[in-house]
Amino acid sequence: MRKEPLTAGQLLLHIAREADLPGDAESDYCAASLETEGFIHCSTLSQVLLPADRLFLGQEGLVLLCIDSRLVPHPIVFEDCYDSGEAYPHIYGPLPWTAVQAVIPFPPGADGRFRLPDELERLR
Repeated sequence: MRKEPLTAGQLLLHIAREADLPGDAESDYCAASLETEGFIHCSTLSQVLLPADRLFLGQEGLVLLCIDSRLVPHPIVFEDCYDSGEAYPHIYGPLPWTAVQAVIPFPPGADGRFRLPDELERLR
């Protein structure tokens, strides 16, 4: 499901379980972290592999939500919540499905680690 090409500066990525996606295009996506932490964790293109390998190593059934940050009606705040020295984008509200420009399968490699899908590699 690709809508329009995004530049790396407009693109936010969110790692999600495919089973957790909304059933229709009119729904909002609410990650569990929205209730527990008050925001949806995201990454930029250059950041996404670090949390993928750290938090999802070897996990199957994942997808990358490619989010057009211009279409998110809630605050997007870049924060270092874990004293990592890196500020990650957080969406403070539900994600309207209309802001999701593509859903890309995100399987781990044979070693359990992740690499950027070809569709995103070209944006680097």
